[in-house]
Amino acid sequence: MMNLLVSKVHSLRRRIEVARGMRPADLLLRGGKVVNVLTGEVYKANIAICNNVIAGVGDYYRDGIEIHDAEGLYLLPGFIDAHVHIESSMLSVPEYARAVIPHGTTTVICDPHEIANVMGLEGIKCLFRSCRDIPLNLFVMASSCVPATHLETSGAAFSSKEIEEMLQWDGVIGLAEVMNVPGVLNGNETSLGKLLAAQKRGYPIDGHSPQLSGKDLNAYIASGVRSDHEVTSKEEAIEKLRLGMYLMIREGSVARNMEDLLPVVNQSTYRRCMFVTDDEHPHDLLNRGHMDHILRRAVSLGLDPVMAISMITINPARIFMRNDSGAIAPGYRADIVAVNDLKDFRVKSVVKDGKLVVREGKLACDIPHVEDDMMKKTMRVKDFAPERFKIRINGRKVRVIELIRSQIYTRHAIEDVQVDDDGEVSVDLSRDLLKIAVIERHNATGNIGIGFVRGFGLKEGALASSVSHDSHNIIVAGTNDRDMYKAVKEIIEMGGGHVIVKGGEVLGRLSLPIAGLLSNKSLEDVVKEEEKLLTIARGLGVRPLSPFIKLSFLALPVIPELKITDKGLVDVKRFEIVGIEP
Repeated sequence: MMNLLVSKVHSLRRRIEVARGMRPADLLLRGGKVVNVLTGEVYKANIAICNNVIAGVGDYYRDGIEIHDAEGLYLLPGFIDAHVHIESSMLSVPEYARAVIPHGTTTVICDPHEIANVMGLEGIKCLFRSCRDIPLNLFVMASSCVPATHLETSGAAFSSKEIEEMLQWDGVIGLAEVMNVPGVLNGNETSLGKLLAAQKRGYPIDGHSPQLSGKDLNAYIASGVRSDHEVTSKEEAIEKLRLGMYLMIREGSVARNMEDLLPVVNQSTYRRCMFVTDDEHPHDLLNRGHMDHILRRAVSLGLDPVMAISMITINPARIFMRNDSGAIAPGYRADIVAVNDLKDFRVKSVVKDGKLVVREGKLACDIPHVEDDMMKKTMRVKDFAPERFKIRINGRKVRVIELIRSQIYTRHAIEDVQVDDDGEVSVDLSRDLLKIAVIERHNATGNIGIGFVRGFGLKEGALASSVSHDSHNIIVAGTNDRDMYKAVKEIIEMGGGHVIVKGGEVLGRLSLPIAGLLSNKSLEDVVKEEEKLLTIARGLGVRPLSPFIKLSFLALPVIPELKITDKGLVDVKRFEIVGIEP
């Protein structure tokens, strides 16, 4: 203990001496323009770094041990994504780091409820193990929604006991999105216990309350929830800001709310706003970037550049109590991004913890690849026959999940259907009515929920995936029972992934063997395989640009209006399982 104290004293003494100009910095960033998110200024200054901390900002002209020329560049604090599900990238944590670090992201605050719904606490531990020795700050919010609701079967269930345990782990900094709004409003003991566990430690609590308003919103916020990323309109944003919520403006691969919400960001509100991705998929990571893309988008829509930078640096750092991060100032963590200008935000170099990890836009450090075999054994499905996909009714009407373009919301439609003498209903391609099913894959319960969906445009075959938010059972949509069955069987044999089947033959696949959610391949390889699948899907008539993403959200029973889980169709407004007949 004494040796540790002596080492810390020596390190602090060195930092002070560097700050006073008495000794050279470990790394000197020279000639750049500092964007000061503390004062809103932009000015030329050098940055002296000692170990992993900024020692001084100003007239540091004495040579450093290492000097990096930043002449003509703008120096920004490292970017923070304050709400992300890494699993949505379909990449392992090391590969995800390789993807985002060259785009200036040095910190992510993630909710790992995807992998937690599959593997429980052990899944989150695996996530932490896989990020060792990676130049990316990975903070975790304890997943509150495992499962998201009682209306589905997941691979684990977290009570307040599991939340209490997680909140004691290093790197866990709060309670993740509280999706079970009815549970909170109705005073459910388990829901309130999770909130109290976070409050006891003074930790922030993320929300998830789409379209919640009025007294119910007051009650939800009064429970301790402090932020929301599900806001989609200016009116909703204003109400939540007025009631004390932090506004997470989401601009991801599926939900893109920036354009609608930027009008509420002004000099009075911007400190309570931040940008997040929530879900960003491989193609977008490869082709448009990460938080740098969000900066470009925000500034192109008219937001002041320093405000925009603040919303992915100092604001999330303060909100999530990372008081040593988010700004370029003495004593702050040396996470710094150099960009060409404050319009295009092309990342030239990145300093992480005082080390230059990106040069000329390219990764300049080794990121170890870690594989954990226990994460590849997550398919437990009770055997079943294709007949389980048959639908029989007594009447002539059925509920239909109707897709809405560019949204994860769906409509709850009622349709007249043709019924044969046995009461069986088949698909109707002329009206784009396909079958959809969810097969439980965690505990071999034999649960299969089945219904109809409209909006895919599929003319032949079936699409299946083990990625279905948030419990990640197997979901399949198709034009016939045989192809649906074949697609599900292929998913099981692969250990998870995406599949397209036609005429009993597998036309394309993307293997996701890590928990049925993640690939063990590179970003570039994942994108190539994904693009092949999309080409095949379009050839079969599929309309959504990202059909597997669209498919995955049809199993999320907290997003209105009608969804499907392994337990059946879910009327989200009523928050209950409903029959296929209205």
